[in-house]
Amino acid sequence: MSEQQTGRLYGVGLGPGDPSLMTVRAVEVIAEADVIAYHSARHGRSIARSIAERHLRPDHIEERLVYPVTTESTDHPGGYRGAMEEFYADAAARLAAHLDAGRTVAVLAEGDPLFYGSYMHMHKRLADRYPTEVVPGVTSVSAAAARLGAPLVEGEEVLTVLPGTLPEEELTARLATADAAAVMKLGRTFPAVRRALERSGRLADARYVERATMNAERTAPLAEVDPESVPYFSMAVLPSRVDAPRGASGAGEVVVIGLGPAGPLWLTPEARGELAAADDLVGYTTYLDRVPVRPGQRRHSSDNKVEAVRAEFALDLARRGRRVAVVSSGDPGVFAMATAVLEAACEDPYREVPVRIVPGMTAAHAAAARVGAPLGHDYAVISLSDRLKPWEVIAERLRATAAADLVLALYNPGSRSRVWQVGKARELLLEHRAPDTPVVLGRDIGGPGERVRIVRLADLDPAQVDMRTIILVGSSQTRTARRGDGTEVVWTPRRYPET
Repeated sequence: MSEQQTGRLYGVGLGPGDPSLMTVRAVEVIAEADVIAYHSARHGRSIARSIAERHLRPDHIEERLVYPVTTESTDHPGGYRGAMEEFYADAAARLAAHLDAGRTVAVLAEGDPLFYGSYMHMHKRLADRYPTEVVPGVTSVSAAAARLGAPLVEGEEVLTVLPGTLPEEELTARLATADAAAVMKLGRTFPAVRRALERSGRLADARYVERATMNAERTAPLAEVDPESVPYFSMAVLPSRVDAPRGASGAGEVVVIGLGPAGPLWLTPEARGELAAADDLVGYTTYLDRVPVRPGQRRHSSDNKVEAVRAEFALDLARRGRRVAVVSSGDPGVFAMATAVLEAACEDPYREVPVRIVPGMTAAHAAAARVGAPLGHDYAVISLSDRLKPWEVIAERLRATAAADLVLALYNPGSRSRVWQVGKARELLLEHRAPDTPVVLGRDIGGPGERVRIVRLADLDPAQVDMRTIILVGSSQTRTARRGDGTEVVWTPRRYPET
């Protein structure tokens, strides 16, 4: 006697709400199914069933999967999560009984079954036990963009899809850095989503779509929507920025942005968002080349030695209503453009131009992280460049910080025109530090030419140092060790011995 074959499980995407947007395959599966399952709240009404209703037969077995809770509280001993886990386990068992009896089961899902869909909880519990097919559907995001009649993403833009249930701070950070975005699951989360859009500077661009493709559909600028009127089936959309109007808004400002030491992994979400929102980018050519090209933005590159000219140029643009991003490597306040911009901005005719500083990862911190924690205790930061201050001042500060037994982060150690400062700094430091003091040489940290070495202070070779190198010199307490995997680490203990 042959074993009875099990039934087949289908996850059927129904699209965003308009029954005419169901796919042909979805209609075929429903027609062939023995069992039609769908989720509903305790009131019994199911949006999924209403979408597919014209394709249901009197002889279909209907399994109504009623959520025990939606947004209300529960007295379940496991709380909300415990109640839902128990519900999904029970629902899966009910469907498994039909599948074991050889019946074909179609689980209906609004939108796409695997895109924030309830079907996925059945899929995870049953798909490894029964033949399964997922029928994709038109997502609510696609439907919302179609109803707005605005491109969602274009070219190399990235679409970010967010649940409105995220913490407000997280929403703010992600919206600030997004090219285009869709925020789902509004309803009670709408006030927090609106605040996040406002704090990220994106509220003016945000559109609101309610029940896309359904009879009660509504679209509007999100800033004009009454929070009390927002249902769960609504969405906030930030469309493509490619054709968004830029410039001459009358609200000019200068934002000085730290790009970090190298590459997009070192860029903060705030910095990424400010770069995307700018009308004009101003900076040293090498640093501007690290910023993605965006349609509509103007780029103004210049040599690295004209910081004051660059600052005034950016402020002039802002006076004409442009939103200007001035870029710096690392952090803009550490031997970089923030000082130059602020110096100019505190003089006429720029006193009224808004200026903001957006921090970035410093080269010192990036290099320190590569080897462990050499900056784990008190440390000082000194530039070895004598282009803007006399060498005598540098030497005096080196002696003072070395005598105070501080760890040192040495910026701008050398260039083609400055080749002797590193050797002189080594001599000065050896007056106060032991020859075997650990020194970290970090070159092009985060970039393709990254190289990190740990040497003794006595062995510090100026020939191994250039302008792209940062030097971290340990204190008397800084330690090195070789770990089990062969890597050498450096750290400075947080506890300092009593004198």
